[in-house]
Amino acid sequence: MKMAATLFRLTLFFILFFIVQSRLYTWPSPTIHLPLPLLFSVVGYGAIGDGRHYDTAAIQAAIDACHSAGGGHVRFPPGTYLTATVYIKSGVYLVVEEGAKILGGTKLEDYPAESRRWYVVLAENATDVGITGGGVIDGHGMKFVKSFGEAKNVMVSWNETGACLGDECRPRLVGFLGSRNVRVWNIHLNEPAYWCLHLVGCDNTSIHDVSIYGNFNTPNNDGIDIEASNNTVITRCNVNTGDDSICPKTTYGPLYNLTVTNCWIRSRSSAIKLGSGSSYDFKGLVFDNITIYDSHRGLGMQIRDGGDVSDVTFSNMNIQTRYYDPVLWWGRAEPIYITTCPQSPNSKEGSRDGHLSNLRFQNVNFTYRRWTNFPDGLVDYRPGCRGLVKHSPAGIIMEHIDDLKLENVNMIWSDVIQNKRWNNPLDFLPSTVNNISFLNFRSESDSQ
Repeated sequence: MKMAATLFRLTLFFILFFIVQSRLYTWPSPTIHLPLPLLFSVVGYGAIGDGRHYDTAAIQAAIDACHSAGGGHVRFPPGTYLTATVYIKSGVYLVVEEGAKILGGTKLEDYPAESRRWYVVLAENATDVGITGGGVIDGHGMKFVKSFGEAKNVMVSWNETGACLGDECRPRLVGFLGSRNVRVWNIHLNEPAYWCLHLVGCDNTSIHDVSIYGNFNTPNNDGIDIEASNNTVITRCNVNTGDDSICPKTTYGPLYNLTVTNCWIRSRSSAIKLGSGSSYDFKGLVFDNITIYDSHRGLGMQIRDGGDVSDVTFSNMNIQTRYYDPVLWWGRAEPIYITTCPQSPNSKEGSRDGHLSNLRFQNVNFTYRRWTNFPDGLVDYRPGCRGLVKHSPAGIIMEHIDDLKLENVNMIWSDVIQNKRWNNPLDFLPSTVNNISFLNFRSESDSQ
């Protein structure tokens, strides 16, 4: 018995000894070396980068070689690369380094025959594509100004050539059409002649740490247009444009699961606007922790084509609006503006069926300030619909909504003592807004 007990104690001792030793000394984990992406410099394919000679062929050659090799990075060293349209292909990321600039051409022949493909940088039906590097992509927007105006520039339109119709015939800056797994980050997008960053029919897109600048007097230089695209995340972006800054649209199909967070926005039109292209549904949109500064309109929904809007949340927002112009720019400095009405006689009258539902405004601060001497007394329904309507202005204009909740909303009115008519916090179209909930809603003058 003593022998057995001794053997048991010895066995237990060695087991404990090896356990302690194994904890004192662990085998090093094997180091996993991921393969570095293949690098293709545009200079190696003949790009000059002097801003005067076109580098289109060299850039496209580098992209094509990268794509043929299975994907990688196409590098733009410091320099200015003047180009016509270049096409990103699957597996290719453009790395525009600090000190490098891709500069868009200003001639009609710089762009494809079809106006829908007029972009400086374009990806079509591509997968695993993106742009980064810390440099600049510039649309040469000031070269498209026909005459400079104090409130709004008059722009060149290529409709005179018959290439497209309307007065907005100018090239966009960057477009991803029908693409998947798109990533745009750490890049400066400047001076688009028309829309800046355009997603159409894309899925699984990430846009972060992007700076967008468009001349404040230039019309139609939208910041980010998300059109019929799903599962999109936009975060930590600075968007400063003359026209709408972040603009979801459903002209060609529905839009689901859009998240926008931690952004700073300034616009001479709407900082955030749903529509007015709205033929299909919007569902599952979240806007959180956003600062809107000095904008002609804060949050806008211009539903004009019969699409439904549901499950939209605006939270943790600071909004300061400013009335810039009574005619040339849509809006009257409304922090929140939601209207649903037909854009034309052919549009479905979706507003009559109550197609806006489950809207949330949580932890939102508004500052409504009158900085101009423009006359008041008009509500702006443009585009289409009823145009300009004689009506007192309001901080929140809403109609045709079912299930609306406002929680912890503060509205500050400036100079209301001097203008007694200019202090209406809420304006709901009678009998069209149902199931409303208010919790901690405040509206007061900053002079109190």
